[in-house]
Amino acid sequence: MTTTQNPTTNRFDVTPRTPDEWLVRAREVARMLSLDAAERDRLGRPPHAEVQLLKDSGLVTLLGPREHGGGEAWTTALRVCREVSRADGSIGQLLGYHYLWSWAVRFFGTQEQIAEEEERYTRNCHFYSGAINPRDKDLVVTDEGDTIRLDGRKTFASGSGVSDRTCLAGSLPDGRPVFVIVDAKSLVYHQDWDNMGQRLTESGTVTVSGVRLPWSAAIGYVDKMAHPMPYNSLSLLTLQLIMTNLYQGIAEGALATAAEYTRTTTRPWPYGGDDKESATDEWYILETYGDFRSRLWATESLIDTVNEELATLLHGPREAVTWQQRGETAVRISAAKQRIIQDGLDVCSRMFDVMGARATAARYGHDRFWRNLRTHSLHDPAAYKRREVGRYALLGELPQPSYYT
Repeated sequence: MTTTQNPTTNRFDVTPRTPDEWLVRAREVARMLSLDAAERDRLGRPPHAEVQLLKDSGLVTLLGPREHGGGEAWTTALRVCREVSRADGSIGQLLGYHYLWSWAVRFFGTQEQIAEEEERYTRNCHFYSGAINPRDKDLVVTDEGDTIRLDGRKTFASGSGVSDRTCLAGSLPDGRPVFVIVDAKSLVYHQDWDNMGQRLTESGTVTVSGVRLPWSAAIGYVDKMAHPMPYNSLSLLTLQLIMTNLYQGIAEGALATAAEYTRTTTRPWPYGGDDKESATDEWYILETYGDFRSRLWATESLIDTVNEELATLLHGPREAVTWQQRGETAVRISAAKQRIIQDGLDVCSRMFDVMGARATAARYGHDRFWRNLRTHSLHDPAAYKRREVGRYALLGELPQPSYYT
């Protein structure tokens, strides 16, 4: 595929059609993001331009229906998320979350809601975000007859300030959960995201005040009643697997960045009694890169396998998914996630061992890889992932569905 891009408007004039073409487009976007990734991380400004780049490149519509120009392929979307994360973990997270929430209507909605929302988002190139933190219980949904009213607040509302559509999760007084997709402009943003990593994700607090919608906007509800099925819970597994691909991408980006620095800048150590002419001849440097590469090849292989497994369920008939299938996929996602957290953090930390002291200069921003992976991997404790895998290995027990499994 030949891709042409206008350097002034950042617009791409060819829509990818095959998985390989989507990945080529993702790598081009990643290349552009990498040019000033360290500077943008330091500034921490809302990523309006970066989201526009995702739209202009067509990556936003990848999961949309083919008849509206989308690619409709989860394995490709997860790989694209990983490629973008190599250059910028914040933008990779926003893109991955966009894919999750643009699919929300398929997780929970009726056929009519699916058709309406997917055509709207693909044709208009809408960007999605979510304010659904299950540990925040203060978004109240009130039944007002033909309408519902939403009031409350949500933290960790990643991307809401730079999105077109935001997914909200609240509860009726009787405890029933309600999921809606609203115009992002209907929320109030507190601009209070000030964390050490993932600085461009706009993951702060939002307030919802008196937002009214028809009952028909409640995703999956018919005559004020929802009809749950196992497929709904795949949303939780998809979120976990997006995180897993995000971490793989960040770690791969750290490895590539470190290797380039070592090849071009690192000096050999002259006091070891085994002097080398080049840092790339140092045995400890070669050994460390061998360890890094071996670990990330291993995690990549496991993650790719699980990507295919989950994609098969996501693209299959919703009514056909069983709790057994769901559980078997969940335990392997837990295995992949806890593995890349441990190995990825090790790469992002030990990369300085093979770059040297000068690599810690602020102008390089090499610490952003560790900060990004460390920050986001605290989303839920990795120890619980290991426990889930352990119970499966020892007792044959599948993980119980929860908001984090």
